[in-house]
Amino acid sequence: MQKETAIVLTGGMLHTMNAKTCHGLLRGTERFEILGVIDEQHAGQDAGVVMDGKVLGMTIYPSLKQYLQAGNPVPKYYIIGVALEGGILPDSFKAELLEGVENGLSIVNGLHSLLSEDASFIAAANKYGVELIDIRKPRKFNELHFWSGKINEIKIPRIAVLGMDCAVGKRTTCRFLMEACLANGIKAEMIYTGQTGWMQGYKHGFIFDSTLNDFISGEIERAIVACAEQENPDLILIEGQSSLRNPSGPCGSEIILSGGVKEVILQHKPSRKYFDDHESWGLLPVLEKEIELINCYGAEVIAVGLNGIGMNKEELVAYQEEKERKLGIPVVLPLEEGMDRVLKMVKNWI
Repeated sequence: MQKETAIVLTGGMLHTMNAKTCHGLLRGTERFEILGVIDEQHAGQDAGVVMDGKVLGMTIYPSLKQYLQAGNPVPKYYIIGVALEGGILPDSFKAELLEGVENGLSIVNGLHSLLSEDASFIAAANKYGVELIDIRKPRKFNELHFWSGKINEIKIPRIAVLGMDCAVGKRTTCRFLMEACLANGIKAEMIYTGQTGWMQGYKHGFIFDSTLNDFISGEIERAIVACAEQENPDLILIEGQSSLRNPSGPCGSEIILSGGVKEVILQHKPSRKYFDDHESWGLLPVLEKEIELINCYGAEVIAVGLNGIGMNKEELVAYQEEKERKLGIPVVLPLEEGMDRVLKMVKNWI
């Protein structure tokens, strides 16, 4: 896949999990070459430092206008780099995006707000000859697949990276494990199930939350079967969405059952107390109870990944060591230490 140049808009949210789409793109994408980040709150800083404290060598600009005035190359695409509750485009983003259109940039939109159905964006796109790419635009039902049972013929090992909640790092852990496998001679492919995964350029997948419910199981099956038949990998990794118990969008059972998944890596953010940080949504279950629930679906949790945001180093390591002793499986810090300990187990398992 030839990479296309792009910049990413985060609108003051780069330091938060709302900018997880941008975070994913900064950590790696085969579809785009990211040239810069637009975020007025963090202008002048390094994007990697704001994201996770690691220097990336990419300066943040307050606006597209100032990015271009600094003599930077004109990108082909302007990506909306945030994922928000309800997928609504903030009004504060519109002028900046229209500025992009007027400068000849096509817009890549992963929100539920469809720019291709917005009169102001349609008029501007037609005038300046650019594309409005709505990744979450629902596909027509006759383009979708119903579950057939063909998944039962696929013998290639599969691991799903599921989570205790939304926005805890499932996709990042999944990608890090894929990269570790590829670097160590294991041909691994990743099935994307969200808009950021499409932006990162994975070959197989679908957008879970813009798919008619009747066809979610079939689309999981289709993506895995196509990956197996076309790529013949040693291992298939599947990106999870939300969590089994999140009341705003319970997900995961379809991946286990319809995708024929028997092994799970469970991603957890210990500092989070309530689902999506909303007290009214209820308390998160304890880690051990979620593992029990996954077992009830016929799958085994083979490792736990921890998102350490909200904890200091000592607290995080203490939690990691306690859970590893109690559970008897690897409990890893993907951002801090990588996935090597999980890789060793995966090698033996394959």
